[in-house]
Amino acid sequence: MTGRPPARPPDRPAGRPTDRPSGRVPLARLFAIGYRVLVDGMHRRLAERGWSDVRVNYGFVLLAARDGSLRGADAAALLGVSKQAASKLIEGMQEAGYVTRQPHADDDRAKLIRLTERGRTLLAAVEEIYAELESDWAGLIGAAAVESLRGDLTAVLEHGHGGRLPVITPP
Repeated sequence: MTGRPPARPPDRPAGRPTDRPSGRVPLARLFAIGYRVLVDGMHRRLAERGWSDVRVNYGFVLLAARDGSLRGADAAALLGVSKQAASKLIEGMQEAGYVTRQPHADDDRAKLIRLTERGRTLLAAVEEIYAELESDWAGLIGAAAVESLRGDLTAVLEHGHGGRLPVITPP
């Protein structure tokens, strides 16, 4: 012990709403925390189900590659990394059996990134887990509140992006 009192009483951990003068936590912070809670929960449950080789950035590539038109350069732009870094990530995904790279019909230099059956199965497992996590939230605040939150967020996000949800990118 240093003899100094703690900076904050032990029953008031840092980051609690009462630490703010207004008592309100900014929505951006709540969304960031909610994102981490859901993504971390999803990865934990994936690992429990045997998907132990899934890295965080795989999801962004898998979602973008669903329609079969994702190129390596597109993946780099999506992830905000160099083409070399994106290529290395995609190579790891290919080695794990989640994607394949196929020649682009119109561009000899480009390769299309396509999901394999294993990649589609992983995306289905992720959607199932997200439904479970949302069900957990519904158990706390009610199914109607979760659906209201989904509808309100969808409306706000679509309004700011020409009536469509934007592509999800890493934080």
